[in-house]
Amino acid sequence: MPTYVYKFIDSGETIEVQQAFTDEPLTELAHPVDGTVRKVKKIFTPVGVSFKGGGFYKTDSRGGSSSSSSSSSTNSASTSTTSSESTSTPAAAPAAPAAD
Repeated sequence: MPTYVYKFIDSGETIEVQQAFTDEPLTELAHPVDGTVRKVKKIFTPVGVSFKGGGFYKTDSRGGSSSSSSSSSTNSASTSTTSSESTSTPAAAPAAPAAD
């Protein structure tokens, strides 16, 4: 069930409430300290987003080879028995993203 944030109009305090998507927004809610029913307003908060995979960093668009082709060439070099492929150098690993 999603968690929604409500703000008590008279005091400005906020409270988190778990509700189903199908439930109507609350207009009144019992205060957790004194138990009195007070008017509340639903507050919309930003959602955390996590980007996974390639293409999200400035350095991802540079370079001619993609990560899928470099991994396949690395696999063929390690399993091949010919001397020309076994002496080839595998592609460098992609750079780690900078920490903020």
